[in-house]
Amino acid sequence: MSGETDGPGSEDFGAQVEAAERRLREAAEAAAAAEERATAEIRALEADLERERQRSTDELEQLRRGHEAALAEEREARQQAISAAEARLAELEAQAEAAEQRVAEAQRQAAPPEPPVAGEEARARESAAAWLRAQIEAIRREAAGR
Repeated sequence: MSGETDGPGSEDFGAQVEAAERRLREAAEAAAAAEERATAEIRALEADLERERQRSTDELEQLRRGHEAALAEEREARQQAISAAEARLAELEAQAEAAEQRVAEAQRQAAPPEPPVAGEEARARESAAAWLRAQIEAIRREAAGR
């Protein structure tokens, strides 16, 4: 019986074992190659992700700098408008003061008016002063609006 197991059947079995071992090696090699490809793919995806993150960070920083520059320009323009309005206001205030002084000087130089005329002059002065105040207030509102 032992002679029969060592015979042609055992050669067949040995060939099957060798074929199974070869298939196992091939499967292991294929698995190793697939693992290497998967690892390479993962590394490539991670690199792509990192590049995309860096690109996004760079774009965000560029947008932030652009917005800061635009905001600074707007602030500067606003400050210039306020300065111009303040200069105009100071000019109008100086003109109003000069006009009030001229009116006062004219009153001093004039002959003493009769009582009804004095009342009319006072009303005219008050009217002129009110007009000047209204002009100054309009300029202040304009400056505040800017």
